[in-house]
Amino acid sequence: MLPEKIIYVTILTSFVGIFFYLKDIFYGQTKPNLVSWFLWMLAPFIGVFFQIKAGANLSALPVFMAGFGPLLVIVFSLLKKNAYWKIDTFDIYCGIFAFLALIFYVFTHNLGISIFFAILSDGLAAVPTLVKSWKFPETENSTIYLMGIFNNILGLLIIKNWIFSVYSFGIYLILINLAILFCMYRRNFFNFKREITS
Repeated sequence: MLPEKIIYVTILTSFVGIFFYLKDIFYGQTKPNLVSWFLWMLAPFIGVFFQIKAGANLSALPVFMAGFGPLLVIVFSLLKKNAYWKIDTFDIYCGIFAFLALIFYVFTHNLGISIFFAILSDGLAAVPTLVKSWKFPETENSTIYLMGIFNNILGLLIIKNWIFSVYSFGIYLILINLAILFCMYRRNFFNFKREITS
């Protein structure tokens, strides 16, 4: 287990990821799906509240940063004209179901079940970005997702009390960031695999 204070590194790495993401939005290379990013802002902020309630201390910082980054992305995207991905019906449905899961998350009195609904909400919110990353990988920037993986690994390494409501959101965030990166780089991965086997 790492010393708790190492978690402050996640603030720096989060801002590195956010900086490169915002830079690419500014130059029109990255177009975030605002359905995903709006719910990615809400769920972690509420998740931090429940994690702290469950006894998490500094290990909740990466989850807080997972909400703070999307807040900046939303504000920046709305300030710059045509900087975000066009929202379609599928995105709206994903957003509605994610929001319903978020409501269940807030009003469930069982801490473990609340965290489960938080993860479900965040996962449903991720679907539009997963689909966009699969079809149009050039509209995403990998840095923010790599920093998300790194930050949450650090968060897991300082946990003292390994209970579901403390560690689950961090593990989920690692997996969803990996999934988005896979969608972005799957063509490179399969081309590389073909080159090795041929």
